[in-house]
Amino acid sequence: MNKYTQKIAITLGDPNGIGAEIVIKALNSMDINPSEFVIVGNKGLLDVNGHLRKNIELIDIPYIGSYNLGKDTKEGGDFSFRQLETACKISPRRIVTAPVSKKAMHLAGHYFNGQTEVLEHFLAKNNEKAEMLFLNNDFRVLLLTRHVPLKEVVVTKELVSSKVKRLVDFFKRHTNIQNPRIALCALNPHAGENGVLGNEEIEILNPAVEKLAFEGINIEGAYSADTLLAEALRCSILKTKQPYDCYVAMYHDQGLIPIKAAGTSSTVNMTIGLDIIRTSPAHGTAFDIAGKGIASEKSMVAAIEAALHI
Repeated sequence: MNKYTQKIAITLGDPNGIGAEIVIKALNSMDINPSEFVIVGNKGLLDVNGHLRKNIELIDIPYIGSYNLGKDTKEGGDFSFRQLETACKISPRRIVTAPVSKKAMHLAGHYFNGQTEVLEHFLAKNNEKAEMLFLNNDFRVLLLTRHVPLKEVVVTKELVSSKVKRLVDFFKRHTNIQNPRIALCALNPHAGENGVLGNEEIEILNPAVEKLAFEGINIEGAYSADTLLAEALRCSILKTKQPYDCYVAMYHDQGLIPIKAAGTSSTVNMTIGLDIIRTSPAHGTAFDIAGKGIASEKSMVAAIEAALHI
């Protein structure tokens, strides 16, 4: 055990975005114990983005180059990657990440589709797989597929089974919900209309649900995603109880449009399936407002709160 094992590590994200600004604003606004945290970033980046009023330890990673606000740069992408690598290597209790640019990381030669994949690269063992779970209070969405082009979205019985089982394991290990009620979204419009609009529901999704239910998992579907997630959004807006503990979306936008519509500032991206849980804001680098001091810290606050209390 090292001195960081019980701490929450917070990265500053892409240096040309709003990451450092929202980290400073979030930490300054929260009633926290500074000894519970360690920042993984760069002192100069903190200094140019405001004043952190809390005495939080910093792991200072050298930043080579100048800041180029609002731009994707090789230097920014490499710095983003080295923060994640360091955060993983110190084995903290939780990791909270500020947004990074995938393009910038690619410019630096780090060919990952996102931070989730970087975390899986460094943290996975014994064939562990990272999953993307989005939370907005009790509205939760797991993505079956993540950052892939829509034309490359492929679903299989094995994919559904493995991801749902990892989701159930997360609930059992990290929440007080031991038998989560799960709804599986359909892939096709109107759940395929009995094969008229696609056969994936008949041949893949419904049989996968039946097998999981036979194994004791509380899952239903595949249900037409528009109706299912519209009701979930309505419950979130009205602050009434969700009919399901989690919804499994087939692809990125199917799941993220409704949960972000419930309020980006209260939505958190969570990486599950690994020994260390990671949380992050549900937005990107916001290059268009970088350096202007107007970025909202609310989603970062939600991410830190989630890391503290999950």
